[in-house]
Amino acid sequence: MDGSVPGNHSDSNSPVSGGEVRLMEEGSPAVHLGTLIALMVEEGEDWKTVEIPPPGVAVLTQAPPPAAAAPPPQMAPSAPPLPPPRGTYTEITASNVWCVIAQRLTQSKTTIPHAYATVDCDLGAILQLRKELAKVEIKVSINDFIIKAEAATLMELPEVNVTWTGEAPQALDSISISIAVATEKGLITPIITNAADKGVQEISANAKALAQNAWDGKLLPCEYQGGSYSISNLGMFCISAVINPPQVCILSLGTSKAVHRLTEETGALSTVTLSSDRCLVDDKLASRFLDKFCVNLERLQCMSLA
Repeated sequence: MDGSVPGNHSDSNSPVSGGEVRLMEEGSPAVHLGTLIALMVEEGEDWKTVEIPPPGVAVLTQAPPPAAAAPPPQMAPSAPPLPPPRGTYTEITASNVWCVIAQRLTQSKTTIPHAYATVDCDLGAILQLRKELAKVEIKVSINDFIIKAEAATLMELPEVNVTWTGEAPQALDSISISIAVATEKGLITPIITNAADKGVQEISANAKALAQNAWDGKLLPCEYQGGSYSISNLGMFCISAVINPPQVCILSLGTSKAVHRLTEETGALSTVTLSSDRCLVDDKLASRFLDKFCVNLERLQCMSLA
């Protein structure tokens, strides 16, 4: 190839002007960006026949080099494996009962807005009545009186005797109290059906039979499925019980403690905590329920024995 520089050689310091091609000195500051400074032609070809682009138009003689490929992303180094635990252990397989309990407790705490209300109830009248009944060989527990008081309170406040179907509350025609019983396989809640229509002695007999069947693993499904209200004795450990869906309330019973009064004999107070579904039992209704419950425990007018 022949490198030819066309133009008038008379002025070596003039830039390209008027369509003329002039020879510029190397390093001349008068050369503008994009100015044609040389023309490459084949050997024997007349440079005058080559079409020269106007000034300011850049000519690409070859395709631009391809862009460099992006480097592959660097993977974060994986965390080192955890060291094996020291010593030995035995893996315990959870029973079906424990799996169901865990599932229902998780469902309850994550889907039901729990609200809590606590009150101290005077058990002095009940303790005195139990002493008198023991003299005639009638044995009933404090829990039996509490179940009866709960049933009487639910009769006075039927808006608490409801269950939640998942879409709307369902008012119940009967009052059935679920009592928590701890067994080797887990916690189960047999039901005292129609508790409002039974006396304390009948409730006591039902509770003992259901508890024995629960410990022996002989409960029928109809004896532990359903119920409108639950009672637990976990309150003695300062534990607020978890609602058992579809029910909307559960009562935790605390241990009784002696209190000394200036004008009366030594009494006994028990702290009870009501866990309720805030969507259906608001604070006002929960307070009314606990007030009536304490009255029923302390006055014993609702406590029919037979």
